[in-house]
Order: sequence, then C-alpha cells, then structure tokens
Amino acid sequence: MAERKATVERNTLETRITVTVNLDGSGQTQFETGVPFLEHMLDQVARHGMVDLAIKAAGDLHIDDHHTVEDIGITLGQAFARAVGDKKGIYRYGHAYVPLDEALSRVVIDFSGRPGLEYHIPFTRSTVGGFDVDLFLEFFQGFVNHANVTLHIDNLRGVNSHHQAETVFKAFGRALRMALNEDPRMAGTMPSTKGVL
Repeated sequence: MAERKATVERNTLETRITVTVNLDGSGQTQFETGVPFLEHMLDQVARHGMVDLAIKAAGDLHIDDHHTVEDIGITLGQAFARAVGDKKGIYRYGHAYVPLDEALSRVVIDFSGRPGLEYHIPFTRSTVGGFDVDLFLEFFQGFVNHANVTLHIDNLRGVNSHHQAETVFKAFGRALRMALNEDPRMAGTMPSTKGVL
C-alpha cells in the first residue's frame, strides 16, 4: 500500500489551521490549538487509532472556541480524505465499543464516499473544564462533511461528561483503525460493488 500521509492548510478570516496526518503511524501527536480539552480528545484518537496527528491552529478564541473546533474538524477531514487515497484494499468499515468506568460508547464508520452523521450523546453537563460540549457536534460534522464518511456515534450510558466524551473519541480512534487497515484478501481491490468510493 502506498504511503498514506497528507498535510492540509485552511486559512479563513476566523482561523488558520494546518493538519498533518499519517494513517500508518504509531499514535504520535503534536498539538498547538489553544483548546486543551479538544487536544486531550484528539490524543485519544491518535493513540487508539494508531495514526500520527500534528495540528496547529490559530483562531478567534477571544470570541469562543466554536470556529477553531469546527475548522479543525473540517481540516482533519480533508487531510484524512487526501491520505486515504483511492481506498483500494482497506476494510472500509470499522466499529468499536469503548467503556470508561460507568460510560460506554459505540462508534461505527464507513469510508463510503458519502457524508452522513448520526450523533447521539446525551451529555450530563454542558461544559467540561470550560469546554462547551456542544462543539463536539460541530467537530464531527466538519470531519464527516470533508472526509466523506458515514459516521454513527452513540453514547450508550454515562454519568460523567468527561467519561462520555473520552469513550466517544477512543471508540472513534478504534473504528478508524479498523476501517483503514489493509485487508490482505482485498489487496488492490475496491471494497464496493460500485467499483468506486
């Protein structure tokens, strides 16, 4: 399989973002976003997805975190789409259940070429460490729209909002890892009856 790396820059009047991904990495991260709780969550994605992530963002945090979080999701989605290439030989589908104490989440992903998001996280608090948990929807919507994936996210139970979020992002990483792995029986073959994704 060809090297699966990409770097994408996104510059707007609200944010300036650079994302580098290596889909065949070892979970290494380098973040400079000004949004520490999002960085903590993205670290889970890298570690459990075995992808390397480097994200540098300068946004209008003096207003709030919204534009920065959403635009990181958009740029990360663009980087994944570019890095995965034509998708030949990958498993395409991935899923994971991840617990953390009382919390349990399920994430299912399909590198379908079609953006679709089902997002169901009944957070028990509106903020975690000053981070507005509503912004996770903006992050995942941005990712889905630009990675062109179908993504189902369900927090099945949980009391602690930090645990709820962490199980989602760990499961997201695990699902990515499964979907992006090379299937030796599909080598060089498109995982679709359409012949294209």
